[in-house]
Amino acid sequence: MATNSKIEWTESTWNPITGCTKFSLGCQNCYAERMAKRLHAMGNKNYRNCFTPTFHPHMLDKPLIWKKSRMIFVNSMSDTFHENIDDKYILKIFRVMNIARWHTFQVLTKRTERLKRIAKSLNWTPNIWLGVTIESNDYINRIEDLISCNASTRYISFEPLLSSINNVNLENINWVIVGGESGPGARIMQKDWVVEIRNQCQNNNVPFFFKQWGGVNKKKSGRVLENKIWDEMPVSPNQRMNTDKVACHGL
Repeated sequence: MATNSKIEWTESTWNPITGCTKFSLGCQNCYAERMAKRLHAMGNKNYRNCFTPTFHPHMLDKPLIWKKSRMIFVNSMSDTFHENIDDKYILKIFRVMNIARWHTFQVLTKRTERLKRIAKSLNWTPNIWLGVTIESNDYINRIEDLISCNASTRYISFEPLLSSINNVNLENINWVIVGGESGPGARIMQKDWVVEIRNQCQNNNVPFFFKQWGGVNKKKSGRVLENKIWDEMPVSPNQRMNTDKVACHGL
């Protein structure tokens, strides 16, 4: 778990689940798998099973210890809705998020069929954001699965973006992230693909976040798109609460 995450669109990570298996085209050069192998070699106990999906009960209460509100990416080293994770463990994770309402939790998945099956048994408090990853047009159906779930904030992560994606249904979508693949064997992302999605977001008044160009050296490639850093975010429930307090105080 990282108190200060290097992921541009979050503040911290929380991993009550670690490990995953390749599921679709975007998983080919999985950064989490590379990191898990490194941590396993270093003797990190949470990665004793390397990248095999594993639930860690001792990690459950970590967000409850953080008293100051923060943006938390849930299971950055796994997929919350992995088929090998029992429903009861997913429910435990959601109960913690339901309690820790001072945080904003960002859940991201590729496994939308599993998500749909369990979604109605989960308590989608407003502090839980739900996102799906879409790498190419082959997985555009994940948007329909996302919209069918009762989360108050829904987002799409086009990362790694591997093809042009046009005519995206952004109705009831609150945020879009775009990023290129990074690390060894990184596949190239075309500028036109990014601009295409950015323009669709602007036309639909959806906040747009450009994470990175990627490549083998992502720091060198940077994250500037058309002379600008795109860091647009939806308003979190905690921000809305603070705004309401200011408004009331002004009266």
